[in-house]
Amino acid sequence: MKTKFFVLLSLFCLHFVTAQQKKEIFVEYAEFFDVDEIQFPDAILLTGNVRVSHEGAILFCNKAYLFKKENYLKAFGEVRMVQGDTITMTSTYAEYNGENKLAYASGNVIMTSPSSTLKSEVVHFDRNSQLAYYTTGGTINDKENVLTSQAGTYVVQNKMYQFRKAVTITNPKTVIKTNHLDYYENVGHAYLFGPSTITSKENYIYTEKGFYDTKKNLAHFVKNSYIKYNNRRIEGDSLYYDRNKDFASATRNVKITDSINNSIVKGHYGEIYKAKDSLMMTKRAVAMTLVEKDTLYIHGKRLIVTGKPEERVIRSYPNVRFYKIDMSGKCDSLHSSEKTGLTKLMGNPVMWNYENQMTGDLMHLISNKETEKLDSLKVLNNTFIASKDTIGTGFNQVKGQNLYGKFRDNKLYEVDVVKNTEVIYYMRNDEQELIGINKSASSSINMTLDENEINSITFFTKSEGEIYPEKDLPENARKLKGFIWRGEERIRSKDDIFPPEEQEYEEQMKRETQADAKKEVVPMEVRKETLEQLELLKEVKKEVDSRS
Repeated sequence: MKTKFFVLLSLFCLHFVTAQQKKEIFVEYAEFFDVDEIQFPDAILLTGNVRVSHEGAILFCNKAYLFKKENYLKAFGEVRMVQGDTITMTSTYAEYNGENKLAYASGNVIMTSPSSTLKSEVVHFDRNSQLAYYTTGGTINDKENVLTSQAGTYVVQNKMYQFRKAVTITNPKTVIKTNHLDYYENVGHAYLFGPSTITSKENYIYTEKGFYDTKKNLAHFVKNSYIKYNNRRIEGDSLYYDRNKDFASATRNVKITDSINNSIVKGHYGEIYKAKDSLMMTKRAVAMTLVEKDTLYIHGKRLIVTGKPEERVIRSYPNVRFYKIDMSGKCDSLHSSEKTGLTKLMGNPVMWNYENQMTGDLMHLISNKETEKLDSLKVLNNTFIASKDTIGTGFNQVKGQNLYGKFRDNKLYEVDVVKNTEVIYYMRNDEQELIGINKSASSSINMTLDENEINSITFFTKSEGEIYPEKDLPENARKLKGFIWRGEERIRSKDDIFPPEEQEYEEQMKRETQADAKKEVVPMEVRKETLEQLELLKEVKKEVDSRS
């Protein structure tokens, strides 16, 4: 039997005080009241503009079953639940338990807060802990982003979402994908856990733990992370990225790969400015470039690479050391241009080509840009070449103003030394017996080399000197003025390019890396309130997992 609601209004008013004391669901309005004794004998059927309330929340619908004993409500048709000015949730169906303040909504659920909107097929809302969660897929919109995931939890008080499975954040600049993300909608902060990617027109980022500010476009990544754009890839234990400035920096175990120039730069601190086509590396910095089938290693306290791919310039200083199988050297600073093929060694340079030691005030190594092989060498001012005699304890020596050498297959095969040249050369026959010691001076000389040993010497203009028997040339006359043998400094492997203090630094970095691997590293500085939120999340996770 149906009766107009206003007839029964007095009946509900009689129970108003008792209902409030028991915190029962209170019916504020309905057009019709009835009892369905067959389907729901213990329920009151409410229809027509139904409005009920419970402890600060109001629910609207077209039809509802109210179970008074259980303090439980089932609502149908255009359901809308409003909690003050914080949450509004609409759906086609809902259930609400007044005893534990748990709400369940299904069918085109839309949950809105002042700053975001959640859409899903099913949403659970715990009003006690102010948590909303879903496991059937959902989409969240805020002012800057669209977020989708298979499962998620919303902490109303902290305005924070915790997403699980197939998570995607999309905004006009980036697309973030992960399986675990914590997102603070007020500040636009996203915390990524597990394999995650950030894709944009400018670059591609991968991380397994990191922080991204979606509003300020700042990021910090701390586990198995790298940034890839154009032809470069930067990776390190800790990566910082500023999208606004196209700037990235990396700390500890840093590696920057250039796929176009077949080069790698390593160190423990590096910076890249994409717009300026520049990178800087320090703290055990080394640049590695593929030269034919060999690798050239260059170390300096600071390495700077600038310019477009085909016009790369490498600068390194101070205390520069370099190594490849057939050549190594040291100097104070180095300048190498991809465009011109010219490498300059400046500041007390010394170079070893196999067993030959060369020194001078300035050295130029010139490469053939087409073949990328060494083409020629210039040693300018105070040229000095020295090599140990093949058998004895003496040294072959050539001294002059300038040197001009030519390479074939990266080996010196011809050398011209000009102006005020002097020579001391140990002459041996085919049986390697010492014939005598040639000590001569001339305006210039030409030398040919075979298998990195002097094959012939030709003297030009005003040549004077003679070949001395070993017994007739005293020891103090067997060295030219300015001769310094630096064989103990020779770099014989790629590991020798690092001085002792750099080796110690490497060991320190290894210890720190191992220590960090044993502890949890939280991206960026974690404020007090964030710590509190993380503690709350632990409780949230337990509660959500128990219901899933």
